[in-house]
Amino acid sequence: MYRITELAEKVGLSRSTLLYYEKLGLISAKRQANGYRSYSEQDLQRLKLLQQLQAGGLTLKECQCCLESRIDRELLLQRLKVLDDELAQKQQARELLSAMLGMSSMREWHQVTENQASDAHLEWLMKQGFDEKQALRLKWLSKDMNEHEQYMADFELIFDGLTRLGPGTETDSLAALKAILLNTESLKATLLNTESAKAGSLNSGELLEIGCGKGVATRVLAQHSEFAIMALDNDQSSLDCLQQNLHQLSQDKRVKTVCASMTELPFEPDQFDVIWCEGGAYIMGVEKAFKDWKPFIKKEGYLVISDLVWSTDTPFNELRDFWQQAYPDMVSVERRIEQAQQAGYELIDSFPLSEQAWSDYYLPLQGRVDELEAMMPNSKAIADVKRELAIAAKRQGQFDYQMLILQKI
Repeated sequence: MYRITELAEKVGLSRSTLLYYEKLGLISAKRQANGYRSYSEQDLQRLKLLQQLQAGGLTLKECQCCLESRIDRELLLQRLKVLDDELAQKQQARELLSAMLGMSSMREWHQVTENQASDAHLEWLMKQGFDEKQALRLKWLSKDMNEHEQYMADFELIFDGLTRLGPGTETDSLAALKAILLNTESLKATLLNTESAKAGSLNSGELLEIGCGKGVATRVLAQHSEFAIMALDNDQSSLDCLQQNLHQLSQDKRVKTVCASMTELPFEPDQFDVIWCEGGAYIMGVEKAFKDWKPFIKKEGYLVISDLVWSTDTPFNELRDFWQQAYPDMVSVERRIEQAQQAGYELIDSFPLSEQAWSDYYLPLQGRVDELEAMMPNSKAIADVKRELAIAAKRQGQFDYQMLILQKI
């Protein structure tokens, strides 16, 4: 026979727990002549069996049922499923902690978080010590802060010397510029040479190009319009390259550069006749760009953007899966136009970029990958670019870059 303190010591439970078990009828004490409780070997064995059942994840009530009757297989199967779910959650938590300590990749976590909470994701990355440029590149390119530095070094090496960072041509940019000319008499971004005679008097409106990069589109706008151009990017080295190229073309006097964020424009309300952004609005989200850039556009001014859109409602599974990870905000051109109209714009014109726009970007990029692949066999940046090249080769009838010319109403 065991006194309650002895029994508690043998099973590693407190006195109050044993009294509670006795109240439930799991064990039964006998009163000695002196009033003390005493417990039998059977009570000890019953408690140890109870502990083994609890180790299987059963609740106290479920353990009591197992002790007092035949095992309920359905009950145990339900409990097993609950435990499996809990284990999966704990394994996921362990993998995340491991990744955050730099022991494994965080790419999948970043992708899921970006899909579900894009703004909070960016804010969190910046709290980890990344500046905005680094954080945006991590979100859209490397997707893994543990390997970001090496990834970006490889990425910049791939694109070193390439003219374009995305599809586009001078012809497409000029087509969008002409759409503005044809739509209004008060805002004539006058084309030079033979077009200037047809267009009439010159105007000196202001145009803001957002995400200008090295200035491929900037040069077109400077050469073929009379706008005073503000070229904005968050990469100073790209702006330096732009200024050097414009100086060689004697087009630098009307172009000023600003190193700033597209999410926090340092300008006055109603300052610009046109805001122009080729292929860059996705960085902050096109819907957000519609809303946030609108206050800086003059009444009846223009917003010109190009964006990647679906050309079909039923894309191939391979393409859909790829872009759901690479660009989860990608929608059809019809949906993008609806979003613009809901944000307070009127559609002036819309057209897909030419086939030349794709070849001018992807052919040099393919050549660069072919040149570097043997030197960088384990590069994740090379692997990602190769996947995109393979997807782009299957794009016909599936997705396009679409130019949208919108007027603020």
